[in-house]
Amino acid sequence: GLTEEEALSAGHKVKIFESRFRPMKLTLTDDQEKTLMKLVVDAHDDRVLGCHMVGAEAGEILQGIAVAMKAGATKQAFDETIGIHPTAAEECVTLRTPTR
Repeated sequence: GLTEEEALSAGHKVKIFESRFRPMKLTLTDDQEKTLMKLVVDAHDDRVLGCHMVGAEAGEILQGIAVAMKAGATKQAFDETIGIHPTAAEECVTLRTPTR
């Protein structure tokens, strides 16, 4: 998908949804590792233009999101999806308020 900068350069008006969180599986440990997830959404048609993640299992999670994006998924489709709990992947369907 597109980065925020690429989307803006291509003429898209974007909404950005971001989350920084400590994965649930680490809450019973001393590990303070954080995960970052970011969705880049077209403000005009609600299509998800990009998804970026840094953290554990990012590759596993992003593979499924890439398929959804290739199929033209909208932010509304993400919002209407029930997340699998407890997983880091559920964060991508619970991002509700744009950070910018």
